[in-house]
Formats: sequence, C-alpha cells, structure tokens
Amino acid sequence: MSTTPLRTAMTPVTRQIRAYFAPVNRVSETPTVFDPGVSGAFPLNSAPAPWVDLGWIENFARWYDTPMDMVRGGAKTLPTGQYRGALEARVEFDFRQWGKLQMALAGGSEHMNVLAPMAGSLSPAPSGGAPAPAIAVLAGSTSGELVLGPGADGAFPAGSLIAVDVDYEQQVGYVGSGIAAAYVNDPAAVGHDPHYVRRVTFSVGRVAEVTATSIVLEQPLLGGAPAAGASAQKVVAFVDREGGSFFQEWSALFVAQEESGGRVCFYYPRLSASKATGKTGREDFLEIAKPLSTISLRASFLALPYVDGNDGQSVVCYRSYFPATMAAVY
Repeated sequence: MSTTPLRTAMTPVTRQIRAYFAPVNRVSETPTVFDPGVSGAFPLNSAPAPWVDLGWIENFARWYDTPMDMVRGGAKTLPTGQYRGALEARVEFDFRQWGKLQMALAGGSEHMNVLAPMAGSLSPAPSGGAPAPAIAVLAGSTSGELVLGPGADGAFPAGSLIAVDVDYEQQVGYVGSGIAAAYVNDPAAVGHDPHYVRRVTFSVGRVAEVTATSIVLEQPLLGGAPAAGASAQKVVAFVDREGGSFFQEWSALFVAQEESGGRVCFYYPRLSASKATGKTGREDFLEIAKPLSTISLRASFLALPYVDGNDGQSVVCYRSYFPATMAAVY
C-alpha cells in the first residue's frame, strides 16, 4: 500500500490570461514595480494605479532565447562550467479589446488622437488636420473632473472623447504629461502646431457627465491630474501608423487567474515594441457567425533588462507562483 502523501492543488488551472500595463519613466528608464510580496493579492477587476487593465488576451506566448554555452578545459576539453550569452526574451499575444492603449502597444510607435476638425478646415491630413480651438482647463481640475468654467463645458457633451494636455512650445525630447507619448528630435519637424502634444497624449477620456462648470470623466486620465496650462480638445478617433521612430516602452504584468489551484504571474519590468515572430498578420479576423467577425490586435514585444536591487543581477522577466491554500510546496 502506498504511503505517498496526497499532493493537493498543485496544478494551476486558468481560463484566460489578463494583461495589465503601467508606464516606464523614459527619462530615467525606471519601470513600474510589481512586488509579489506586496501585490500578491492583485485585484484583477480594480488594478492599483498606475497599472491599467487591458482585458483578457489570447495566444499568449513567451520565448527566452538567451543562448547557454560551456567552458571546456583539460586534455579532453571536457565541460567545466556554463555561461549565458546575450540576454534576449520576447512575448506575444492578441488583444481582444480595442482602445487607445491597446492600439498604441500593438502599433508600437507614436499613437495619434484625431482631434475634431476646425469648421471649414481645408487642410486634411491622415492623422488629423487643423483642429477646433482648445479650451483651457482651470485650476482645481483632477484626473477625473475637469473644471472649464461657465459655458465652456458645452463643447464636450456627454459621451464625447477628449484629449487633455499642454500646448507644444518647441520643446525637444519626450512629450506627453505623465506618460511619454512621443519624442521630438527637431522642433522643425513638428512645426508651430500648438496642438501636437494633445495629438499624441495618453491623457484621454470619455465624458460621463456635464455640470455647469465642469465635465466628469468615465475613467481618470492616464497621465494624472492636468498639468498647469493644460487645455482640452475633442477627439473623434484614434489612429496609429506603420513606421515612425518612437518605440513604446511599458511595464507589463500578465496574470493567469486561478480557477482552481494557484495564481501565476509574469512580470516584465520593461517591454519594447518588436516585430512579431509567431504570426505574420497585424490583426486576426475571428469568425463569430457568418458574416460577423471580431478583430483582434497582434502585439509583440522585446524584453529589456532590469537590474534587481537585491543582488545586482540583470533580468528580463519574473515568474511568480502563489500556491493555493494548503497546497503542497513541492
């Protein structure tokens, strides 16, 4: 009769993988940290800021392509040790939901907000032509409510999309309040367009309610409370482009929610947009029932290194396992 003890709840079971992204400080290359000791009970339906819930994903796949080789010695050149080659890791998946951030991550370069056009505009452009004037955001505004003053709120009826950020004033470097949205090498390339930052900013939202002096947003602005001097403009669409010199870079957390057994988390401190390897298409058309299909966004990333402060090791990904209650350890 076997005396082997019962090994309970050691097989993680999940339905899908859920994706969460958070900004990297591009100037200092500082990621948003996921500490499993503090964030182990990460609430999937109310992710703590600055993490943003981007929904369930499919076809999640990871590769660790770092080569390993041997050190040999002696008369017979026997292996005496091992070493790792250049670090390289990649991750790919399909977004099933579309939104500002999902499109930016799948596209990989600058992502544009199409600003509502000026009445009678004769300057069409694929990423949006001359826009309607911006409206100043007043003191006292927060990431969830924008104070515009009496009457100004009429420009943004409930249900409309808006972009909120500062004017472009010929600055060089990263632009976008709170989250780097683009990088300007030469102000001449942007010209004298004061609306450029709002064309690319991640500080976008949808108007849920209009009051006498303000507008209330359905979700808080990703970039946080508006910066001093910020203005708002109506957005009619989002557009990304094939090409461009800017690379998106974000921290990412992928969670296999426990259906039974434990939870598994994959944390990438720094992911940068990369060429897809698993599939050639940028989108997939998945049939629901003829003639209806759903469109998914293919996203592919290269993992950039992060130095772990506990021992100074350069790593690209952390895989965490949270065992179920009373599960065997091994």
